[in-house]
Amino acid sequence: MSTPPPCPKCNYEYTYEDRGLLVCPECAHEWDPAAAESAGDEGGKTFRDSAGNVLQDGDSVVVIKDLKLKGSSKVIKMGTKVKNIRLVDSDHDIDCKIDGIGAMSLKTEFVKKA
Repeated sequence: MSTPPPCPKCNYEYTYEDRGLLVCPECAHEWDPAAAESAGDEGGKTFRDSAGNVLQDGDSVVVIKDLKLKGSSKVIKMGTKVKNIRLVDSDHDIDCKIDGIGAMSLKTEFVKKA
């Protein structure tokens, strides 16, 4: 019998299998071990939009709510399409250029894949 891997969220070592998923009793995180292995091969964080779709560099996304810009009177309107995004590992996950505004960083929770 092999021991299951530790939780990817909290690194708790005593995880268990339930109906094909691995479960962490510490933080209640559930994940698919097959998906975890394939994501481990890529060696990076998985970025998901507000609907749960996986995002990749070069994708186009649509802003799902009006976003006010700090220090400016400009607003990114709901429905604005942003092309050719770049994913980065920081507090704002998307770097992009928006027509009429310029270079911008967005959070994945405020966009959906186009």
